Amino acid sequence: MEGVLLDIDQQAKAVVDIASDKKASDIVLLDIQSVSYIADYFVICTGSNSRQVQAIASAIDDEMGKRGVDMLHREGIADTGWVLLDFGSIIVHIFGPQEREYYRLENLWSEAKTVVYLQ
Repeated sequence: MEGVLLDIDQQAKAVVDIASDKKASDIVLLDIQSVSYIADYFVICTGSNSRQVQAIASAIDDEMGKRGVDMLHREGIADTGWVLLDFGSIIVHIFGPQEREYYRLENLWSEAKTVVYLQ
């Protein structure tokens, strides 16, 4: 798929696929267009430990770059249990298990439409 430009919906689903390939758990794709102006989609997922959180983040960054989608900003580090990748229209939250439970982003964005949910 290298060199092929994807629309925003396809990009968001590609992020879900990449996270799944790296064995992320509880992957949620939320369409937040109707409830926020900050982005079109949130992808929220969990890595079992800091090494997996880092592997998921690196894979998403690398693979989206190959698809012509550049990351605009990155926050957090795997050792803290949370990494945010900002692709503009898509914001990716990668959590460790305890941090995911603590922040419960799905609850904060409960009015958003769930597009994909993979356990």
